[in-house]
Amino acid sequence: MKTILTHATVITANDQNEVIQNGAVAFEDDRITYVGPTPEEVTGYDQVIDVSGNYVLPGLINTHGHAGMSLLRGYADDLPLQQWLEEKMWPLEAQFTADHVKWGSYISIIEMIRTGTTTFVDMYDHMEQVAQAVESTGMRARLCRGMIGLCSEEERQAKLRDAVQFAKTWHNQADGRITVMMAPHAPYTCSPAFITQIVEKADELSLPIHIHMSETRWEVEQNEQDYGVRPVAHLENLGVFQRPTLVAHAVHLTDEEIDILAQYKVRVSHNVVSNLKLASGVAPVPKMLAKGISVSLGTDSSASNNNLNLFEELKLAAILHKGVNCDPVAVPAEEALRMATRYGADGVFQSETLGTIEVGKQADLIVLDAHQAHFHPAHNPVSHVVYAANGRDVTDTVVAGKFLMRNRELLTVDEERVIFEANRMFQTLKR
Repeated sequence: MKTILTHATVITANDQNEVIQNGAVAFEDDRITYVGPTPEEVTGYDQVIDVSGNYVLPGLINTHGHAGMSLLRGYADDLPLQQWLEEKMWPLEAQFTADHVKWGSYISIIEMIRTGTTTFVDMYDHMEQVAQAVESTGMRARLCRGMIGLCSEEERQAKLRDAVQFAKTWHNQADGRITVMMAPHAPYTCSPAFITQIVEKADELSLPIHIHMSETRWEVEQNEQDYGVRPVAHLENLGVFQRPTLVAHAVHLTDEEIDILAQYKVRVSHNVVSNLKLASGVAPVPKMLAKGISVSLGTDSSASNNNLNLFEELKLAAILHKGVNCDPVAVPAEEALRMATRYGADGVFQSETLGTIEVGKQADLIVLDAHQAHFHPAHNPVSHVVYAANGRDVTDTVVAGKFLMRNRELLTVDEERVIFEANRMFQTLKR
């Protein structure tokens, strides 16, 4: 199938930050085959779609989340992280069955498709259900069987075996749309021995590592009490950074720790909305970017966000650091857009195939309805995407050359049924 989108404002997010007015993007099967001006004569395509000046940009990449937790959206708000986890989240999550995770994942995927996310990272339990949802809906994901070590040794080893089997079963499946990482939950929930075992398995399987790190001051202080060092040095000592690593949060960092992360080329997922809502703090993103660290955007779960609309993260990442640092150029619009696209591709270790609109890359694209007042006057399309757009402006979502949403109609999932099942599954939980 050869498809071309014509008469578009193409925001490529490439090295030149090129914006092509009256542009076109063509793709055959799952690959982009043409990016440039709309040809005078458009022939040789099975499908020609005139987007009439709408914006076409790379699909957004959400580098940290827990899709199954969408069942708990709005259940427990306005609490500190540890109280929120230990008193509210973990007791209900302990009741989750495969079906809870299944329908929670589907409702999260619907929300992401509708708001322009084409690739997401997920760390959770019952990951086979998440993988099946990704496979059936056509999404792209980097999945991890999360491992919390606050349990018996027998349970820890069962989780590790489960994670290894999941990786062997699902890595590079769904025509390559599903890839896998190994995921110790956090330094404060996993013993050094358990983290070391996970690193060894990641090494054997040649997989990256994904882990929560330095999200709260409490976590950092606890790490110093337990192990005599802060989390960055702790994970460095355990050999975590010897593997390609994506850390979530990285809120409480010293300048020395930023240097260590840069040295090991550790990727960081900046979860700005969740960190603010849980009062965890504000990550030193401008400092990390200045050191060459690849900082991408993540929503975390919709239980702590409370949505998966990455456009909110995009705008807030651009404006929050201006205010906190009293610096209007702390994170410019173009850099913020890279965080949602190019740096996101780097965060999922797929920068060669994702994150920009370029010939040869995967046809993961979104279309925004630019025929609305908040996109005009059309001075600067990148500025409008970052500061004015919202996920609800997305009309079309394409992954691997396949439309998952066309003219705001979902094509690969039954939204009405998913909403019904998600509500039904929440009612089964004892609260």
